[in-house]
Amino acid sequence: MTAPTHITVRVPLSIRRRPGRKTVVTPVVDGLPAEATTRADPTLLKALARAFRYQRMLDDGRYASISEMAAAEKLDRGYLGRLLQLTLLAPDIVECVLAGEVTPANTTSSLFDRTPASWEQQRMLARMSQ
Repeated sequence: MTAPTHITVRVPLSIRRRPGRKTVVTPVVDGLPAEATTRADPTLLKALARAFRYQRMLDDGRYASISEMAAAEKLDRGYLGRLLQLTLLAPDIVECVLAGEVTPANTTSSLFDRTPASWEQQRMLARMSQ
């Protein structure tokens, strides 16, 4: 039997305070950037992620209705219904949101207010707002 061995790993990093959150910044290694930056709107990304999560919960049968889910998740039923409309966006529009290629006119509130059912109408609306 050998005596227990301890290993200490030290990683140089710094923590920067940003409005509302903390960011861990690692040092530059082999020419890689220290921070991963994205142009995507974080509010819109969160709304899309929540919408697809709630839709999956409905599809899996975890909740029988939007009203039941809203009560269990402590959300307003109207807000949840509008949020779920984001799952009906055309796949190419969702990809543009994820890539950060959405114009300032296509904010979360504008997508909530006017999401046509037809993907072609959604694409025309997205082109008009650019």
